Amino acid sequence: MTAPAAGRDATPPAEGWSEPKPTAVLVLADGTVLEGFGIGAEASLAGEVCFNTAITGYEEILTDPSYAGQIITFTFPHIGNVGTNEEDIETVSMAQSSGVRGVVLRTAVTEPSNYRATRHLDEWLKARGIPGISGIDTRALTALIREGGMPNAVIAHSRDGVFDLDALKAEARQWPGLVGMDLVPGVTSAQRFAWDETTWGWATGYGREDAPRHHVVAVDYGVKRNILRLLASAGCKVTVVPATASAGDILALKPDGVFLSNGPGDPAATGEYAVPVIREIIASGVPTFGICLGHQMIGLAVGGRTMKMHQGHHGANHPVKDLTTGKVEITSMNHGFAVDRGSLPENAIETHVSLFDGSNAGIALADRPVFSVQYHPEASPGPHDSHYLFDRFVQMIEKSKAA
Repeated sequence: MTAPAAGRDATPPAEGWSEPKPTAVLVLADGTVLEGFGIGAEASLAGEVCFNTAITGYEEILTDPSYAGQIITFTFPHIGNVGTNEEDIETVSMAQSSGVRGVVLRTAVTEPSNYRATRHLDEWLKARGIPGISGIDTRALTALIREGGMPNAVIAHSRDGVFDLDALKAEARQWPGLVGMDLVPGVTSAQRFAWDETTWGWATGYGREDAPRHHVVAVDYGVKRNILRLLASAGCKVTVVPATASAGDILALKPDGVFLSNGPGDPAATGEYAVPVIREIIASGVPTFGICLGHQMIGLAVGGRTMKMHQGHHGANHPVKDLTTGKVEITSMNHGFAVDRGSLPENAIETHVSLFDGSNAGIALADRPVFSVQYHPEASPGPHDSHYLFDRFVQMIEKSKAA
């Protein structure tokens, strides 16, 4: 009998029964060692292990800068089956690293079967420096995270299958974790630039906004491409500025609106330099819209607190209720920190709530044209339930300009 190959690096079995030799390990901070088969880059990287429940969009997930510092476990087993392409990358710079530390899969990556594919996932991961491991019982790992929280770990891939487990265990124990960690400097843009690309169309690809009606300055804490596309598609000229831009620099561009992007790490750490800037922007009266980390930054700017979540929200099937309309939308989420609703001032009204655990998913200020959501309205987990938020932002801008 011959054992089936279990991963890209699995050693072909000899005559008779032979166990393929593991070529990758996931070592948790508590000393647990999970063996599997390596894919992607041959490297050893530390990070926080989270799980994502999405069944599509793995390339977008792996290039989302909000995942910087994390090792992503996909609960859906068939990752890599449609390959990769250059159109679905979410980092603004095609060459820029998203900061993802590794990927954990259940099954071996198959050859791609999709007309848009240009590269095998294994080759793509190698090119982006991301190590991976397949052959892992991701159900068991997900259950462990649900019960014990997101553990720190080291993922290591070596073709020869030789690992210093004691050293890897020590590295996993000593990695400081995401609390207190500002990861935005590693994913933000180095300089200001303009954006006019609009959303993708069947057989036409991406378009261009050549007659914008409004000017939006987007503060890049690790912004995703499709957010910028939807702002452009809503009729906005978009100027992207680095996370370190001052309020004076932003307001000198005379924006009709300011957008605060998604991003990774502990919002309280990033807030040390971002919150004073946001407070000035809010005080100026310029309409402001935040997503993900941008939402958390607004919460901090108005006097609230953020807190580390037990297992975080990572997936494309998260129900959220819009308290302003009573409607429920299915959303894409990716965050390990949340705004503590009990810490918010009276003028910060809760507008959205997660129906999974009741955590805060959106706020709006009663006395300023400012609102934000914790989830990702630019993502499309099936329907386009949340795209209305970009229209809501434009309507706020138009109302402000008419005043």
